[in-house]
Amino acid sequence: MTAINVSSVSKSFEAGKSVLEDVSFKIEAGEMVALIGASGSGKSTLIRMISGLETIDKGEDSTIALFGQDVQRNGRRLPAARALRREIGVIFQQFNLVGRLSLLNNVLVGRLGHIPKWRGNLGLFGTAEKIGALRALERVGMVDFAHRRASRLSGGQQQRGAIARVLTQQARLILADEPIASLDPKSADTVMETLSIINREDKATVIVSLHQIDHAFRHCKRIIALRQGKLVYDGPTHGIDKGDLAALYDNDADTDFVPSNKKPRDLSSFGKKPVEPKKAALAVE
Repeated sequence: MTAINVSSVSKSFEAGKSVLEDVSFKIEAGEMVALIGASGSGKSTLIRMISGLETIDKGEDSTIALFGQDVQRNGRRLPAARALRREIGVIFQQFNLVGRLSLLNNVLVGRLGHIPKWRGNLGLFGTAEKIGALRALERVGMVDFAHRRASRLSGGQQQRGAIARVLTQQARLILADEPIASLDPKSADTVMETLSIINREDKATVIVSLHQIDHAFRHCKRIIALRQGKLVYDGPTHGIDKGDLAALYDNDADTDFVPSNKKPRDLSSFGKKPVEPKKAALAVE
């Protein structure tokens, strides 16, 4: 089954500034895909649109579909978006935990989509929900900190708590937006390995936005690369090398980002030709 189908999606903000331009790709259920690119390339915006936090721009052929159901089309959210909300877990760079609450109570937030609204508003979680949250914390190695305030945890510990919240949610799709950007190397390794285990054991589809390229190569078989809002690479991690990455992250480069065995072109024709999913090609004639 196709978990994510992004078709001809663009996004502009104030003053008509284009953040994403005509992006298309598919991700199959159970894949773990790294999303890479320089700051400002559109990675976070793309994740926010897939999650439903941002709407796509109007366009007759612009759609986002999740698990076979259109959730956005032509600049509008569709009814299926609400129905699928609890299937989508988002992990943010800044953890998004409530500091004054215990880690356990933060993790229980992942169950809000599974219980009646009135219970959620009152914070009335049953024994089954609490047991599930504790098991999720155990999986990420944080059960001993269940009753500690989130504000008293380290960054790496808070991020593992955020992952436990997604586990408690039982999300089929996990969108991780720079989850290790502010973590020390050891904590970053732990978080990425935890996401990999969830992908393998739970068969969850995972998209993880990364600046740490070594983690992309270590944990993901596929990379999607953005440059100045355009999709320039969609293929296996072994399809690009250090020279390619240098071009990808240099927004002032006067050459296109292309596979190392291809001759670079100037940027005037960059991104003009659609990139086929899972093809290690970059709009090269």
